[in-house]
Amino acid sequence: MTKRTLVMNVDIKEAHVQSIQQALPDWKIVANKALDEVQDDIKEAEIMLHWKKDMESIVFEENKNLQWVQTWSAGIDNLPLSELEQRGVHVTSANGVHAYPISETIFALILGLTRKIHTYVKQQQDKVWYHARLNQEIHHKTIGIIGVGAIGQETVKIAKAFGMKVLGVRHSGRPTAYVDNMYKPEQLDHVLAESDIIVITLPLTEETRHMFAKKQFEQMKDSALLINIGRGAIVQEEDLIKALQANEIAGAGLDVFAKEPLPEDSPLWEMENVIITPHTAGSTEYYDERVIDDIFLPNLQQYLQGKTPKVNAVHFDKGY
Repeated sequence: MTKRTLVMNVDIKEAHVQSIQQALPDWKIVANKALDEVQDDIKEAEIMLHWKKDMESIVFEENKNLQWVQTWSAGIDNLPLSELEQRGVHVTSANGVHAYPISETIFALILGLTRKIHTYVKQQQDKVWYHARLNQEIHHKTIGIIGVGAIGQETVKIAKAFGMKVLGVRHSGRPTAYVDNMYKPEQLDHVLAESDIIVITLPLTEETRHMFAKKQFEQMKDSALLINIGRGAIVQEEDLIKALQANEIAGAGLDVFAKEPLPEDSPLWEMENVIITPHTAGSTEYYDERVIDDIFLPNLQQYLQGKTPKVNAVHFDKGY
């Protein structure tokens, strides 16, 4: 009888592999191998950790066993959701594992821009001693968090340490701790007009694609900053560049872009009022531990009991 198979399409520490093997003693566990080494295993996999586009044809043409995919990222816009839904495959995301590192990155970008850290790093390289007209601070300013999920909620806590007024936008409009006023997406205009800093922490869906374009930048204060750690396509990048060039907004901290890597000819590279990070906001030493221990193993217990994995279950109709 063929063993039930779990394939991990991501390299993880042996200790994590062993913890999964202990939970599935009678299963075949395939880990820490290149994609071309595990093609036969992918055809048999019942559970897969991490989705790779290169394996789509194998899965959809030859795999009859797949029941569950655990992604290695919070965003799932790169998955073939409609096909997985049609096949009845459960999908759970890594939502929540990024809350600490990304909230730290958000404030690193905010403080970098307001305290001109990026400018001073450049000046240090050139041995230049110059004040650079530093005059901003963030205490008691208003911050708008667009997407108050796990990342947004952790960001809100840090904002309160600076005595900031917090405006939030979430689909339900439901209030949550530390957010002074919560709004629905259709009330975004008000949040843009009131905020000194706008932080985008949204997933990419058909609803959020190009949610920020010319109109939204015109509604923001000319002294406002935009921080985007959600997805690049949420922002109409050409409109953002024009808004920055025209000083319609004061600056931007960007971890995600419409095309990645960011093309070398993008004007964003050369802008003094922009800080760029290469889609690394969620990177952390605890990443694998949180995916395995906090999400996958609890879901696995449910799955082995014949129940649907509930932690971070993807809602196909919502796209996240």
